[in-house]
Amino acid sequence: MFDYIPEDALLFIDESHVTVSQIGAMYKGDRSRKENLVNYGFRLPSAMNNRPMKFEEWERIKPKTIYVSATPALYELEHSEQVVEQVVRPTGLIDPEIEIRPVLTQVDDVLSEITKRREKDERVLITTLTKRMSEDLTSYLKEYGVKVAYLHSDIDTVERMEIIHELRTGKYDVLVGINLLREGLDMPEVSLVAIFDADKEGFLRSERSLIQTIGRAARHLNGKAILYADRITPSMQKAIDETERRRDKQIAFNLEHNITPKGARRSITDKIDTGESLDANDNQAIPVKSNLPDVDINILRSPDLLAKEIKRLEKQMQQMSRDLKFEEAAKTRDKVLELKAHLS
Repeated sequence: MFDYIPEDALLFIDESHVTVSQIGAMYKGDRSRKENLVNYGFRLPSAMNNRPMKFEEWERIKPKTIYVSATPALYELEHSEQVVEQVVRPTGLIDPEIEIRPVLTQVDDVLSEITKRREKDERVLITTLTKRMSEDLTSYLKEYGVKVAYLHSDIDTVERMEIIHELRTGKYDVLVGINLLREGLDMPEVSLVAIFDADKEGFLRSERSLIQTIGRAARHLNGKAILYADRITPSMQKAIDETERRRDKQIAFNLEHNITPKGARRSITDKIDTGESLDANDNQAIPVKSNLPDVDINILRSPDLLAKEIKRLEKQMQQMSRDLKFEEAAKTRDKVLELKAHLS
């Protein structure tokens, strides 16, 4: 692709702290896989010649590049001639206030914070370190009548979009998960991010991860982040210092230009985010012509039923593949694609 880009092109790399490393991973991942195949005689040594570009090769041919990231990695900072910050927001919103509280009472404490947010019709994100803790916390909160959903890796894209939609519309007040750094979680209704075991060093509690997670509450006027920790780790301190630095700059900018912060507003679209706003007429029956004779017409009229039918067929397709029924799996796949076309 880069062979066809003109010399005076400008390349933008979004989320560069993740994307740049993936460019290098293409070659390394491909080579690691093929080395095993060649070493055990499943492929000829010449198979190694068909490969992606090395990172160094990509660096030589890439045009002028702008790296875009809220938390740039060392590579971007070291290889950039100029760093331009975009800290202030048009809405005047400032980064969330950060508070540190003890781990011992984190569950009961977050329950009281959830109660405060529910009274104001605000949402809460809670991030934990283990799947077991997420499950136990979700069960505990449900016992106290909290409308809570648990987001985990086994949830597919369609169901994930449903959960996010239901959190925004108020079916859920709280979302519990392990990795809340993924896309789609920048919701203006979220006013509190609670980070359990923030003092446990690791990937999900690194400086960049903490800054990204704290930023999930940055779209709300009353945004706040609570870090539950018994000690302040170097990563925590760096994340706190960086957030405070941004807050100071944002507050000073607002005062200088007489800006009053306003909460970010984004209309709640349909569950797969096609951009169409929901209204009171969405539940009315809409005539739908079906080219699928074995699919109930009522399923095609309801986005909820349609999403569930897609999930059911996808599981059925995977089971057929495991049973080596590839022709039936292919037919089911085609049916899934047609149903997904109705969603869009």
